[in-house]
Amino acid sequence: MTFRTAVSTLSALTLLALAGTAHAQLRSVQDLPLATAQKLAADAVSACSATGYNVSASVVDRAGLLRAFARADNAGPHTIDASRAKAFTALSTKSTTQAVLEGSQKNPAAANLKDIPGFLLLAGGVPVKAGNEVIGAIGVGGAPGGQLDEQCAQAALDGNVALLK
Repeated sequence: MTFRTAVSTLSALTLLALAGTAHAQLRSVQDLPLATAQKLAADAVSACSATGYNVSASVVDRAGLLRAFARADNAGPHTIDASRAKAFTALSTKSTTQAVLEGSQKNPAAANLKDIPGFLLLAGGVPVKAGNEVIGAIGVGGAPGGQLDEQCAQAALDGNVALLK
């Protein structure tokens, strides 16, 4: 065997070993289907509309990117960005924005969370889970109080449990 053949063989074996290692490091993930995201957004707006609140609802995917959006006919323009930011905050923290808000009020070290671009420390954002895995989040904005926004987001999630399994 020549030196060149030995080096080529060794290189090929190294690449195969690395490929096997890389393959072993992959994991499967669940994504939020578009149809499910659209249904969640529409259902959240419907839940709030049923109680007389004109809101917007945003659903983001696991990367924090907008996946679906719905806005009631009379919802204010501020509700668009508020709903998206609440969804982004819930996804990023894997917690409701109400819990993040309360935590930031109790912990002075967390006061700077409000300075993170895209974060909004107001109730109304809820993670979307498939089992125990966070696959996105929903944010609602426009009701006269964040707790009411969160109730509409949660109602949409509760009504679509079968889609999130």
